[in-house]
Amino acid sequence: MAVFVLVHGAWSGGWGYREVAAKLRAAGHEVHVPTMTGLGDRAHLASPAITLSTHVADVLGMIESEDLDDIVLVGHSYGGMVVTGVATKIGAKIRSLVYLDAFLPGDGEALWDIADEAARKHYIDAQKDEPGFVAPLPMPPGVKPLRTMNRHPLLTLLEPVHFTGKEAQVKNRTYIYATRDAPTIFTQFYETVKDAPQWRVHEIATGHIVMLDDPEGLTRLLLAEVDR
Repeated sequence: MAVFVLVHGAWSGGWGYREVAAKLRAAGHEVHVPTMTGLGDRAHLASPAITLSTHVADVLGMIESEDLDDIVLVGHSYGGMVVTGVATKIGAKIRSLVYLDAFLPGDGEALWDIADEAARKHYIDAQKDEPGFVAPLPMPPGVKPLRTMNRHPLLTLLEPVHFTGKEAQVKNRTYIYATRDAPTIFTQFYETVKDAPQWRVHEIATGHIVMLDDPEGLTRLLLAEVDR
């Protein structure tokens, strides 16, 4: 049995992993799906003071309270920033660190630093009517809006990750790249790791919201982490 912790992205919540979590549990694994402060079912806790450190603490708190170890830690999109922050604290507890079409920061980098100019413009413009909270990105043509989306705290996008050395204790690293709309803001991270010997890299023919577009395909890729 493996232990999965599935971390969602910006504007979303743990609900997005519902079908994938059910499939992983049906395969006999333990699955935890935290929702980060101010988002999803925790939207009532929204505050402009929420930072990346807040969301890292959310995931760390759940891991510590549940006494989890040997974890397959998955971060989607913005969640790549969060799982990187978690790895800087408890790298030895992580069996596999999985970036699901996610931001992949280096030491000292914030999401703002590794986003493209169009994204940065959105982060500023989309919080002018409610300072401190960024409205969701518009869905591409033909893509239905997600069922539940909340404004995202701006400061989470501006706080950098700082490596401690503990992130080097992570046993395995995987990048899952969604190809349907490529190139995307995430292509740069895929290109960085696709030939790196210490990385396992997968392509999946979906849009960015992989867990809703192809839950079965994503489940297969996550199950491949169990025996690493």
